[in-house]
Formats: sequence, C-alpha cells, structure tokens
Amino acid sequence: MTEELPSTEVETQPAPVVQAVRKGMWGEGPGDVSGFGGISRPIIRHQRASRPYGSWFDDVANRLQALVADLPDEVSTDLDQLTFFIPKDRLLEVVRAMRDDSQLRFETCTSVSGVHFPDEEDAELHVVYALLSMTHNRRVLLEVTTSDEDPVIDSVTSVYPHTNWHERETWDMFGIIFDSHPALTRILMPDDWDGHPQRKDYPLGGIPVEFKGAQVPPPDERRS
Repeated sequence: MTEELPSTEVETQPAPVVQAVRKGMWGEGPGDVSGFGGISRPIIRHQRASRPYGSWFDDVANRLQALVADLPDEVSTDLDQLTFFIPKDRLLEVVRAMRDDSQLRFETCTSVSGVHFPDEEDAELHVVYALLSMTHNRRVLLEVTTSDEDPVIDSVTSVYPHTNWHERETWDMFGIIFDSHPALTRILMPDDWDGHPQRKDYPLGGIPVEFKGAQVPPPDERRS
C-alpha cells in the first residue's frame, strides 16, 4: 500500500486580460488580400503571473526583491519565459544587481529590443532586455515602458558596454532616447533620415509595381 503524498496548494494564475480583438491579417479596414480576412483573435499582452512561479523563477524573483528595495512584484511566466516588468527609474539598479550578485550572475545582455504599442496610453514604447547567466545557465527578460511624450530611458552601457550598438539600433528604429549613452547616433538608417521606421505609425510609402496590363498601388495606399 503506497503512502499518499501531502497535497500542496498552488495559487491559481490570473485569467488573461484581452486588450483588443484583431480581425484579419492586418486589423480593421478594407484591403486585406492575405486570405486571412475572416480570422478573429484576441490580443493579450503583458500577462502577469501569481506566485508560486515554479522552476527556478521564484528563487531569482526573491533574490532580486531582496537586493532592490521596494521593487514591484510584476512578473510574467508566459511561454515558460521569466519576464520582470521594471519601473524605468529602477532599471540601472536592477541590471547592476542582476550582473553582480553571485546568486544571480547574469553576466551579459544579449539584446535590447524596442516595441511600439500606440494604443497603450503613457506606455506606448517598450524596451526589452534579454539577460543571460552563463554561470547558472538561465535567461530572463526585463521589460521597461515609457511614453511617446517622454521617450527617455537610462542607457545600460555603464553595466553592459556591448549594448552600445543595441541601443543605437533601438533609437534608430523606434526613437527611444537612451540617456547617458556615449554616442546615440543612427546605425542602420542615414544620419539625416526622417522618423523611425519600425514604429507602427511610420508611413509605409513606396512606389507602385507595374505588371503587364495592371498596376499594384504602393503599400501606404494598399493598406488604407
């Protein structure tokens, strides 16, 4: 006869919050020639998790909160990826702790990526930092938001010098200003380029494509 193990109570994860519903390939409006015009799917972003997170996630979260006083417990474990949502004024404090503490030891930042959500008031611009611990073989994401009105976030080049080029690309593509960056200049587009091409409000532009007996309008006219 086998002995039953004591039951452990696991906190229920919060239900997903649907921000909007996307229809078709490109969203609302005419001109969807993708063949997916009948699709309707919910948009769920930045889903927060509840403790216990599971795996090694709780250990990292507990250690980070012990090192950085009054850090909000804002975490996502979606797709088995640990993401910390960090207030932008705490970013440098967090990355220093993540790099220097022996129990965390995230020695490198493998990428800095911009994201543009124009429908998120006062948080239209997001920056995602992918950190890697070679010591402990772990990966985490840090996510920071700022607004279109104040698109400024501290540069992390003082902690991870190689993010110099990542931050330049994020500035170039999204217009996010990294304060105290040593030389925040364009890296992909010409220096005199107008605008930031990966923002969702950036005009597509383009030229019509000529075919025998037909002409396809440029992307900006096609999408409208």
